[in-house]
Amino acid sequence: MYYAPRIFRAAGAAADDALLQSIAVGGTNLVFTALALLIIDRFGRRPLLAVGGLGAALSLAMTATGFFRGDPTSHLVLAGLLGFIAFHAIGQGAVIWVFISEIFPNTVREKGQALGSFTHWFMAAVVSWTFPVFAQTFGGWAFAFFAAMMLLQFLFAWRIMPETKGLSLEELQHRLHIATGEPAAVPVDASAARGGARA
Repeated sequence: MYYAPRIFRAAGAAADDALLQSIAVGGTNLVFTALALLIIDRFGRRPLLAVGGLGAALSLAMTATGFFRGDPTSHLVLAGLLGFIAFHAIGQGAVIWVFISEIFPNTVREKGQALGSFTHWFMAAVVSWTFPVFAQTFGGWAFAFFAAMMLLQFLFAWRIMPETKGLSLEELQHRLHIATGEPAAVPVDASAARGGARA
C-alpha cells in the first residue's frame, strides 16, 4: 500500500499509470475489508487466515514473476498486488484484531492484547522501513521472500492456530488447557460425608 506507485514504476509502468493502479489497490482494499466484516463470523477466523495466507503467497509469487520477466506493462505485477491486497484484507488484515481480542484469558487479556498490537505495528514499521532497500537491491526476490513468509502463515493457521469462533472464554480456555485461576474443588469422600451426617 505504502509503496504501490514506486513498485509499479519499477515494473515498467508510466507515472500516470502507476498512480491509477495505486487507486485500484486502495479500492480493492476497501471492498475486501468490507467483505471480511460480513463473512468473518460465518466462516471463522482460522479458515479466513489460512485462505488469506495462501492467496497472498500465490499473489506475491505472481508479482515476483512479473519482475523476473521484466513485464513492461506490469500486468502480472498489478494482478499480483491486487490479489495480495484482497487476500490480506480478508485474512490477516481483518482476522488478527478479532483474534487477539478473543484468545487471551481474562487474567492476562490487557497485557496480551497490548503485546499483540505492539508486535503487529512494530513489525509493520520494520517491513515498511526496510522494504524499499530490499526491493531496490533484490528486485523480484524481495516479493519471493514475502511470498514464502505468507506460506508459513498459511501453515501456522492450518496446523496450529485455534479457532475462536462461537466459543465462550471458558470454552476456549478449556480447549487450550488454560487454567482459569479459580481454586479447584476439593473432592469429598462419600463415606465420610455419610458418617458425618449420621453423627
